[in-house]
Amino acid sequence: MATRKLRVAIVHDWFVGGGAERVVYELHKLYPDAPIYTSYASQEWRKKLDGKIITGWLQYLGAIRKFIPFLRIWWFTRLDFSGYDLVLSSSGAEAKGIKVPEGTVHINYCHAPTHYYWGRYDEYLAHPGFGMLDPLARLGLKVSIGPLRKWDYRAAQRPNYMIANSSHIQAEIKKYYGRDAVVINPPVDIDRFAHAKLTNERHGFLVGGRLTPYKRNDLAVQACTKLALPLTVFGDGPDRIRLQRMAGPTITFTGRIPEKEVIKQFSAASAFLFPLLDDFGIVGIEALAAGTPIIAYKAGGALDYVQEGKTGLLFPQQTVNSLCEALKAFPGHHFDHKAIASSAQSFSTEAFRKHMLAFIEKAI
Repeated sequence: MATRKLRVAIVHDWFVGGGAERVVYELHKLYPDAPIYTSYASQEWRKKLDGKIITGWLQYLGAIRKFIPFLRIWWFTRLDFSGYDLVLSSSGAEAKGIKVPEGTVHINYCHAPTHYYWGRYDEYLAHPGFGMLDPLARLGLKVSIGPLRKWDYRAAQRPNYMIANSSHIQAEIKKYYGRDAVVINPPVDIDRFAHAKLTNERHGFLVGGRLTPYKRNDLAVQACTKLALPLTVFGDGPDRIRLQRMAGPTITFTGRIPEKEVIKQFSAASAFLFPLLDDFGIVGIEALAAGTPIIAYKAGGALDYVQEGKTGLLFPQQTVNSLCEALKAFPGHHFDHKAIASSAQSFSTEAFRKHMLAFIEKAI
């Protein structure tokens, strides 16, 4: 293999937007000639990936493809990877279950063991996220969870190697799949914050992004309301109305704001609040890139980048009172904003490519 160009294919669950797609975007930069197989892709992502995306009949099923994981399983497991030396799968669902010929190396970048089968099963039952079709989605998941878990476990045994996007997911892979994995954190476009003002003149706290219940922005709103602390909530989503109802006079909602304004908000905040348990949390690295310390729930991906007293503070329980205690303690700490911004460099796109290439070279 070392004497000729590698024949590489890339596989991903679906392309609609988010951190998982960013991983594939960087893999595409490493292997620009590699075809990218997926169950569904938006036109935006087809353009971003230079027309390398290959889809099948699932592309034309519309929203129904989201309801029937058995169809995605069928499609991915019947892809033919004959003639490839290396297949890179990026997956938090079915794409890891592909079958490759003997002699082909399959490396899976695992964003998480499938949420709706394992760690967040109860959460998905409570909030399936299909709007009026929630009852149907809830029933389908209850009926099929047994065989789907069995398939998902078997599928996770197929890759030759597994990479986890955080130490938290590394532990989850071991817990649910019984496999070891190497941690390579996902790429973050920290260059966007290259001109952020690393000033000590900061005021108030910041939280936001897509406002959904699982992100637990309600803890930030309630804690800052209780302590009468200024909090800016940026972004929009299905949880916005509920959050506004519980908010006191010190809470400001901006709605969706332009990119430049997001960077300005990060740079002006005393701290970014991160009350959820996330697989990794790219928004946390973006806060660091702006020199902003993070007050995070002591769990999940945040543990890979929130260093107590250096890049932020951690609160031990996912409760309003626990967050309140961290907010009270925050003024007693001095944070070096330049050092915080510098810490984000290890999560850059360049760092991701370097670590991935080194891992691939060893694997092959």
